[in-house]
Amino acid sequence: MDIFDLCNARVGGEKLEARVTLDETLIDLAQACDYSFSGVSEFQVPSMIPPQNYSLGLIVGGSGTGKSSLLKHFGGVSNHTWDSSKAVASQVEPQALMRLGLSSIPSLCRPYHILSEGEKHRADIARALTLGVSVIDEFTSTVHRDLARTICIGLRRWVDKNKGQRLVLATCHKDVAEWLEPDWVFNTNTGLLVEGRSERRPLKLEIYPCSVKAWSTFSNHHYLTGKINAGARCWLGVIDNKPVAFGSALALPHPTIKKAWREHRTVVLPDYQGMGLGSRLSNYIASLFLNEGCRYFSKTAHPAFGEYREASPLWVATSKNKMSRQDYLKAEGDVKYSAELRRKNAGRFCYSHEFVGAPPN
Repeated sequence: MDIFDLCNARVGGEKLEARVTLDETLIDLAQACDYSFSGVSEFQVPSMIPPQNYSLGLIVGGSGTGKSSLLKHFGGVSNHTWDSSKAVASQVEPQALMRLGLSSIPSLCRPYHILSEGEKHRADIARALTLGVSVIDEFTSTVHRDLARTICIGLRRWVDKNKGQRLVLATCHKDVAEWLEPDWVFNTNTGLLVEGRSERRPLKLEIYPCSVKAWSTFSNHHYLTGKINAGARCWLGVIDNKPVAFGSALALPHPTIKKAWREHRTVVLPDYQGMGLGSRLSNYIASLFLNEGCRYFSKTAHPAFGEYREASPLWVATSKNKMSRQDYLKAEGDVKYSAELRRKNAGRFCYSHEFVGAPPN
């Protein structure tokens, strides 16, 4: 019977023991430090009664306090080996990777071993989740804290969308508890179990108009091109005084639609992807134009961005949505695009939407 089907089932509490040979070096070391040592090390694993109803649990505590030993009672960790001859997107469903913030198309096309440590950590978590693994050890231990926050928010969203899948994490970092919003937290330092999902403080994204010069910070992270139109209107997204996102728009000449604009560039720095910042920035910019009496359009090939708009009441699909643009091949007289660029775009699957704002109450 599963331990979670038992009322008041206690886990942990066992005594662990490790023996080593008492050689001359070890004896001299122990005597020099006045340490009485018989060659046996003992450790008591903390015990707890896990809640019966939860989706996400967190075990937190210092190194050597029994987190990993306790975690074993909730399931086995992933022992997946990555194939160095295949891209990560060929080994894990791309949408799963994007939900964890690994949204850079170039990164998704790379093999695991050349990813950054932060990208590897997100790929490992996504792989574990898709395999149905119920525990993750050393959660966010190898990444800086801005990225840890991003991973936590993305993971919480994953858990909320995948009802019925239980997940328990172990980490030495207490800060993840606020960002992750776990249903319970067990502290191996104190033996204290706290139940009930905590409420995360809202993430404050400040948005300011900026010069096109700010694009230089973001140009290498756009999934298609690093170029930008010098005449673009631009905005900068800032969190904790750090620039994290960039958005821009261009006037859209049209024979019948007056005062039309289109989204030009939207980029979120890799360490902040997966929190919905790109959508928030895009919606904000679009609302500015809507309030000015303009119409605002956007076309994107990025699946996460496009699928968000498919489900959002703020955007409606245009007649060109999710269609191949063979009409590009007929635009021989269009001086804006080269023949090569027209051929490239003609076969590219894109999402196409117009921003309409919030529906009336």
